[in-house]
Amino acid sequence: MSSPKPTHAAAPAAEAAKPNNFLRQIIEQDLSQGTYAQRHWGGAPGDGASQQTGPLDPARIRTRFPPEPNGYLHIGHAKSIWLNFSLAKDFGGVCHLRFDDTNPEKEEQEYVDSIRDTVRWLGWDHHFADDPARPGVKQPHEYFASDYFDFMYRAAEYLIEAGHAYVDEQTPEQMRSHRGDFGTPGVNSPFRDRSPAENLERFREMAQGQHPNGAMVLRAKIDMASPNINLRDPAIYRIRHATHHNTGDKWCIYPMYTYAHPIEDALEQITHSICTLEFEDQRPFYDWLLERLCEGGLLTAPPPRQYEFGRLNVGHVITSKRKLRQLVEDGHVAGWDDPRMPTLAGLRRRGYTPEALRLFAERSGVTKTGGAWTDYAALDAALRDTLDPVVPRAMAVLEPLKLVITNWADVFGSEDHLEPCHAPVHPHHPEMGQRQFSMSKEVWIEPTDYEETPPKGFFRLFPPSVDASGNAVPGSKVRLKYGYVIECTGATKDEAGRASQVSAVLIKDTKSGTPGADSVKVKGVITWVGAADGLSATVHLYDRLFTEEQPDAGGRDFLSVLNPNSLNTVQAIVEPSLAAAQPEDRFQFERHGYFVADRREHQAGDKLVFNRIAGLKDSWGK
Repeated sequence: MSSPKPTHAAAPAAEAAKPNNFLRQIIEQDLSQGTYAQRHWGGAPGDGASQQTGPLDPARIRTRFPPEPNGYLHIGHAKSIWLNFSLAKDFGGVCHLRFDDTNPEKEEQEYVDSIRDTVRWLGWDHHFADDPARPGVKQPHEYFASDYFDFMYRAAEYLIEAGHAYVDEQTPEQMRSHRGDFGTPGVNSPFRDRSPAENLERFREMAQGQHPNGAMVLRAKIDMASPNINLRDPAIYRIRHATHHNTGDKWCIYPMYTYAHPIEDALEQITHSICTLEFEDQRPFYDWLLERLCEGGLLTAPPPRQYEFGRLNVGHVITSKRKLRQLVEDGHVAGWDDPRMPTLAGLRRRGYTPEALRLFAERSGVTKTGGAWTDYAALDAALRDTLDPVVPRAMAVLEPLKLVITNWADVFGSEDHLEPCHAPVHPHHPEMGQRQFSMSKEVWIEPTDYEETPPKGFFRLFPPSVDASGNAVPGSKVRLKYGYVIECTGATKDEAGRASQVSAVLIKDTKSGTPGADSVKVKGVITWVGAADGLSATVHLYDRLFTEEQPDAGGRDFLSVLNPNSLNTVQAIVEPSLAAAQPEDRFQFERHGYFVADRREHQAGDKLVFNRIAGLKDSWGK
């Protein structure tokens, strides 16, 4: 017997094409013009100008994926990961995994570990290696914003001394009211004209823990009348008396994301800082800050450039970390990796593959515009396209209904006879071998394979009947796939009138693959599992978590459109080849779709638990 060994490789054609987009055009132009040709990579992260010295690195571009470790990554991040890492790879560059850990109150080591694991799972492990130039340092392209806090503090003091920043002691409410709106310019803070010496003294008091949370902030001094509200003296440092997961209690002031992010890019020598469109209005501050620090000699030109692309919006999904956390904490799902969650941990447990997610991200396109929604069916299509060519097949009965072959002993001479059957592990890959199973007097079929009064076009099992003219109509003949042709003779019913057991007779000399197998022509073929060697399995039938395409559109309470049928668990019977399935092995259950052995609950040969990833075709709403 050849064991069906699951494979996780993608179809070769799935990732072959490299479609052009505006970001590729920008990079190609920068390379052709030698924009970064004089750069020298090297130095220790956070070392400021020394980043411009050291040995020449063959990487011509540098990108980064900068998640904040305040939750699990979601499907929208899959596109950013794919885009940043694949661009760096395709252009001979490097992509940094950077944790933007500037908010100690929301960040946890659990999220750091999850993000690191997820990025590797998606296929970007080749960017993580030992660095011989930095003994003991693993993952030379993994960084933390908190590693740069010392430099960020020095940069803030420089901005104060140069007259580009000041300490504001207004209350948060006062600052909000003085900020103005799109039609009204802001009002200068009464603390805006303090001398650099006064501001520096107050800022150092903030850093020394002499003031409580919210008492004051450090603001950039730009233009309170700017039409871009993000340039109206944005806050760049705030007081937070909180323990940081990486720096402990060293700091009680923390940089704002909009201040920290461009500095991180510059220190890491990022050439193309790629983000989604919601950061477009922040780009002027990004440029302003780097220009000021270059003027002060803290950084050297050319600084990184920020480019924005349209984010990935997927139907029937929410990606707000706050709302995802609410789903978890309120018990609507069973954790961040619940297979119904749009987190990458959840999608992985559901059974989606890295190949499918990368293909889905690529197919979604890279544009300068946002707002478009991608149908969830496109994700399932990417899954089918990558799994269909490679995954083993198996038969499973999800809602077992017993079928008894009443003439079994007459045909085989014994009620206990087991008839060996076989089927290809994959119909197009004979090298993958055969799977073996037995047919016996009793087999399991699906309830939908039997109809007492069949509708037009029903070619599965139905009993003998009498037509309108009084003529006898024999029961239907169908083939048990890979087995024999049988003829239905009737069924017994339970108290509710449903079929509880179907009976049939076997037609001799019709076994698949034997001479004369086609002597009896049938229109119906049904899958089955033998009662003698079938295995019990728990199967989770997952569906979309929300009934509406845009669950929180127009301020709607997203919890009001939770899909009550997003999970249906059944006790199935599966063929014996699945006894050896390992966690995260994937299969096509013939007729039913694509399934995965659950990575947490499944135990090979002992406790079989499978999750439905997707059907053979999209059936949402039918």
